[in-house]
Amino acid sequence: MKSFDVIIAGGAMAGGTLALALNQLSQQSLSIAVIEAYQPKGGAHPGFDSRAIALSYGTVNTLKRFGLWDDLHAVATPITHIHVSDRSHFGMTDIDHKEANLDALGYVIELADVGQIYQTKISQCEQITQYCPLSVTEVARDQESVSVTLSDGSQLQSKMLVAADGALSTCCEQLGLGFDEHDFGQHAVIANVEVAQPHEGRAFERFTTHGPVALLPMSGQRMSLVWCQPPHQVDALLNCSDEQFLEQLQQAFGWRLGKMIRVGQRASYPLVLRTRSQVVSHRFAIVGNAAQTLHPIAGQGFNLGIRDVASLAEELTHGDALGSYQQLTRYKTRREHDRQMTIGLTSSLVHLFSNDLPTLSAGRNVGLALMDNCAQLKAPLLKRTLGIVNR
Repeated sequence: MKSFDVIIAGGAMAGGTLALALNQLSQQSLSIAVIEAYQPKGGAHPGFDSRAIALSYGTVNTLKRFGLWDDLHAVATPITHIHVSDRSHFGMTDIDHKEANLDALGYVIELADVGQIYQTKISQCEQITQYCPLSVTEVARDQESVSVTLSDGSQLQSKMLVAADGALSTCCEQLGLGFDEHDFGQHAVIANVEVAQPHEGRAFERFTTHGPVALLPMSGQRMSLVWCQPPHQVDALLNCSDEQFLEQLQQAFGWRLGKMIRVGQRASYPLVLRTRSQVVSHRFAIVGNAAQTLHPIAGQGFNLGIRDVASLAEELTHGDALGSYQQLTRYKTRREHDRQMTIGLTSSLVHLFSNDLPTLSAGRNVGLALMDNCAQLKAPLLKRTLGIVNR
């Protein structure tokens, strides 16, 4: 049985960031195992259809601190302007990088690029060992250690196990740590879209009767689309022609980017809030989507997960014994307020903007209009959007 200081289940962006952060903060003194089930096929970039995520200003600062941003910045598209509007109503608000005195409000980065950059960085770290494509099938703990059995039958032991293995975490399931679930009654239809007009770094969140339409700027004139729809309408959107899809999207979104020219591969997934009330256990901690999976409204989920990663990395490299009760208690305490506030904000926005009840419709539009004209009202939303929060 091979021994490490820390085992991380999940090697995507949350797990990969944690491994590299621990390596840097410990000054390469920790031995780290990263277990990842997915192996990229031949290193080929998916091109037009690459999936993307938005990194907030606060997340970028965290990545800078861990020495990860310079390489990522080279393949990132800046968000300079965010436009929020309510379809068929007057309410709207704008957030511009100039009013925040920033070069960018955030950045959009393609996951294929992140994977390649992280793979290179991790392979250059002598203290990090990758097990891929493998997954955890069993977890066992005693007083001083935790051991895992992998899908190829091999076993690893460490002082600390971290679950970064997604919403339906196998590690959490093995330890009997369940989650609470709320179905929003929506599916997200995702795709990349090419538009006629240059996006100029603009991001859009447009609220419709059924849910938000979000468009994030990517390289060239591509936009990353997340279109929330009721379940019974999803199959039609996935199976119609490209021309029919673009026509419906144009009707829902409008003409702020000119004509929608091209759409890539379409996919969908159900929108469900999953939260775990217990994010630590004996020699065990949970980060990212394994701890909470949020609705994509306002783009908070991934950035919340990176704050988990940063806080845990700081605690595990603190002076206490690695994986000790003191370390894990501090991590849990640090994350409680931010988790509750962000989960509450996203869930409230979904319920507020995903219906056309007259009273809610009038209230939210007055709120958007007031926010657009009052800096004091806009400031709290701006801070949360930028990821400038205590963790």
